[in-house]
Amino acid sequence: MNIVKRIKSELIRYMIIIVGIAMVAFAVAVFYTPNKIVSGGVSGIATILYHTLHINQGYSFFAINVVLLLVSIKPLGIRFVLDTLWISVLLSVFVELFSHIPPVTNDVFVALIFGAILYGLGAGLTLIKGASSGGTDILARLVQKVFPNAKIGSLLLAVDLVVIFSSLLVFKVIDLSLYGIIALSISSFSIDFLIKRLNVSKLAFVVTDKGEEIARHLVSHSPRGVTIIESRGGYTMHNNNVLMCALKGHEVMAFQNYIHEIDPDAFIIFSESLQIVGNGFKVYK
Repeated sequence: MNIVKRIKSELIRYMIIIVGIAMVAFAVAVFYTPNKIVSGGVSGIATILYHTLHINQGYSFFAINVVLLLVSIKPLGIRFVLDTLWISVLLSVFVELFSHIPPVTNDVFVALIFGAILYGLGAGLTLIKGASSGGTDILARLVQKVFPNAKIGSLLLAVDLVVIFSSLLVFKVIDLSLYGIIALSISSFSIDFLIKRLNVSKLAFVVTDKGEEIARHLVSHSPRGVTIIESRGGYTMHNNNVLMCALKGHEVMAFQNYIHEIDPDAFIIFSESLQIVGNGFKVYK
């Protein structure tokens, strides 16, 4: 059974990574490149090469990632290279396929908004599953090997800004560079937003006279544990229990139904928890 669960978990992980990569590729091929939006990274370099040397985006993605991966074999290790290689190949294939789709819009501002959100969410899905799409992430990690105290986020930002500045030298249109900075900011915000929302959970407090009975019912019918706290009502001065339980958002209604099956008069308080560390909860970074 554990093997089946592990296989199922890995299949879901790979499916999410593939969806994330497809979202990134669609954003680049359909929104960014046709409108000359350079938001940094390999996508930005591919966009510049497409409009200057007419090199297909998929080929650019593949060639740049392969070069970076070959350089990184020794400092970053063969396992990192192999884990990143298949994703880089998949990204290149998706970009090449989506490049044959006509642009959704010719309005640069609209393209950067939707492209950046799609790009950020796709990259976020890939990151939370422990994968890397390669590109400037590899370059930043190589630089970090030389300067160990440098933060990976700062290095990525620096590389992206260099690419955006290069677009100004090539296209000689400052508005496009400013659009690129906006797109970079939106995609970064989208990644952070996705990761934060995945880490948000619910914390439930239940005031009841039937604490032990409810606790036994919850433990046997739900995947969550319960902590019983002895308490005393400030108005009635009666002794009762407060149950504390950490939940995922989708578990709230079932939890509430479980409580009211036993004690319809139970007083339930739900609050948001930014992050819960422990058994049954995963912290996304």
